[in-house]
Amino acid sequence: MRFILVFLAFNLIVIVHEIGHFMVAKLSDIQVHEFSIFFGPKLFGFKKGETEYNFRLLPLGGYVRMEGEEEKSESKRAYNKKPLLVRAAVLFSGPLANLLFALITLTIVISITGYSTTVIDTVVEGSPAERAGLMAGDKVISYDGRRIYQTMDLGVFLYYTVKGEPAPIVVERNGTRQEYILQADVIPPQERYIFGFVPKSAEGTDSNVVQSVDAASPAGKAGLLPGDKIIRLDDIEITNRQQINDYTMQKKDNPIKVTVLRDGSEKELNITPYLVKSDEQYDLGLIFATAEPNILSAIGQAVAYSLSTIRSSYLSILWMITGAVAIGQAMGPVGIIDAMNDVVQQSPTFSLVILNLLNVSAFISIALGISNLLPIPPADGSKLVLLGVEGIRRKPIPIEKEAFIMMAGFIIMLLLLVILTYNDILRVFFS
Repeated sequence: MRFILVFLAFNLIVIVHEIGHFMVAKLSDIQVHEFSIFFGPKLFGFKKGETEYNFRLLPLGGYVRMEGEEEKSESKRAYNKKPLLVRAAVLFSGPLANLLFALITLTIVISITGYSTTVIDTVVEGSPAERAGLMAGDKVISYDGRRIYQTMDLGVFLYYTVKGEPAPIVVERNGTRQEYILQADVIPPQERYIFGFVPKSAEGTDSNVVQSVDAASPAGKAGLLPGDKIIRLDDIEITNRQQINDYTMQKKDNPIKVTVLRDGSEKELNITPYLVKSDEQYDLGLIFATAEPNILSAIGQAVAYSLSTIRSSYLSILWMITGAVAIGQAMGPVGIIDAMNDVVQQSPTFSLVILNLLNVSAFISIALGISNLLPIPPADGSKLVLLGVEGIRRKPIPIEKEAFIMMAGFIIMLLLLVILTYNDILRVFFS
């Protein structure tokens, strides 16, 4: 049931994109021959006015077929006969629909769950943040010269650009902005014994509360769930993450009786830690405050999350080109669906399934919208570039040449999809 929800959510993101194209085409009086959900042979459908609405066999996305989009047409209502700005609006409406869908979805999720602010709640004693002069109550504005929209931005820049080097951090304190130099502690690569979960907080009060669980790990197989609070390991009281790390390193690969607090009652699990070799890590020593939103602050946070994700999407592509991120870390459809499924499977209740699915769907919707604006055929961005060339030349590019460019790009995109799918299969089925 949960996998079906994941599959439907993934397809909904793609269909929303096509709905954007469809609606603006209709509003622009462009003749739309077909709006199709999925691809391949037609299963069933109906016709309303001039447009066929079809449901097809292969369950992956959908498409809109317009008069004069892929062939020359003399009809006044053909896509190729519409003014340049109208055609640009039709192309841009798909990515825009993805962004609007994400904003609405994120506003709903944030209104229910609350959010992490960029205001520092705790500065860990003896940490790089304390040595730099940061204080509880400071609001982080920028780090390494880049605006901080939300707390995960710090981690992105810390791990991919700053690493262990000194970097300026600007905070707002008592209404004024102040700059400090922050240098993270470097934790060298090491072998560690772990259960296979991510804590709610890196340090402090909630660092023994489970945020997410790797379903394939010993913790996942033993039944550890998000929201569980680890209170004892064997007969030793636990109050923070560091105590968990110390005890698993002591016990190595021997079974541990893990007592968790779940829904007000204690539950015992038997979990055997497993050995992992971690990469170099970095620590700033910051814990951020959370907030309960009203509708306006929820919308504001949804916008901030979207801006952060848009920037991260473009930076990820740049980092893959420069080698900062390996191409093997990129995902195709199989990997995306598997990642969505992992998030859903970690949700102990149906309400959390829906919330987590909405959250990850918003992220993927933003990424899809932004990637479609890249100037790479056959993405919408490449067609917008061709419209720009048409505007400069003051005459349209021959449709045969445009079709050749799109076909060449489609072949390249198909090859990339095959590579990503191959990586996905290796990652998902062979770890």
